[in-house]
Amino acid sequence: MKRLIAVVLLMLLLTGCSGDGEELDRAMALRSKLLTSSGCSFDAVITADYGDKSYSFSVTCQADEQGNVTFQVTQPESIAGISGRISDEGGKLTFDDTALAFELLADGQVTPVSAPWLLVKTLRSGYVTSCGMDGQQVRVSIDDSYEEDALHLDIWLDQQNIPLRAEILFRDRRILSLEIENFDIR
Repeated sequence: MKRLIAVVLLMLLLTGCSGDGEELDRAMALRSKLLTSSGCSFDAVITADYGDKSYSFSVTCQADEQGNVTFQVTQPESIAGISGRISDEGGKLTFDDTALAFELLADGQVTPVSAPWLLVKTLRSGYVTSCGMDGQQVRVSIDDSYEEDALHLDIWLDQQNIPLRAEILFRDRRILSLEIENFDIR
């Protein structure tokens, strides 16, 4: 019942979305599947863009029915095996002899390993600002909150409404990008 109420509430909040009805329907179909599923899994290559330098690493991710994400770094080999869990309440990293030391982004709000959680959270509950076709893919623009300093996500969906890539922007500058593979909703 809670999931049905959440879906109805989200649909009401999205009545101001610009874009063709078909593209919005596809984005909402993905959201509905995520909200009524027991979770999802995917692999991603994350690139953190600091302006003067960038770092890329690969992760495998699992999200549960509440949108909490666990991940394990798979590449590069120097940090492979580091794992963590991220939720609304915060995050936790697990590692043996190696630690991740990424600088924070978005005025200290975001760490690069939070990108998969931001993707899942925003797909599940973000404010859709626009939808449209970008070649053969649907491009969905979503803000992660209604706050003034909201993160903005552009997410590209394939023909089956599966995320292929995403960019996370803060104040109109891309800070993180994800190349997504093997996205599976359970």
